[in-house]
Amino acid sequence: QVQLVESGGGLVQPGGSLRLSCVASRSIFSTYGMGWYRQAPGKQREWVAVFTAGDSITYADFVQGRFTMSRDNAKNTVYLQMNNLKPGDTAVYYCNYGLVWGQGTQVTVSS
Repeated sequence: QVQLVESGGGLVQPGGSLRLSCVASRSIFSTYGMGWYRQAPGKQREWVAVFTAGDSITYADFVQGRFTMSRDNAKNTVYLQMNNLKPGDTAVYYCNYGLVWGQGTQVTVSS
């Protein structure tokens, strides 16, 4: 079973940027359905971005053009570039592939 490891979280000021990485333990032939989720304190986990058919990507409405998901097949890695971060983006961000979840990486947006 594939394992996922996230990294790249941290503390950033509003308007700042972070790039999250999700490294898979093996090559993933199809990233269909693979994506990023987040969970803020006291809230349910919500999806942020997901690969759909034909390697298209769908983003949650709250992303509003600020985040970009991409992948590097040679490195078995999926990225989430996050720009113009807001305090409301504070959450633990998780990578997901089917039934597999990473351990999460904390993103805190605060001045």
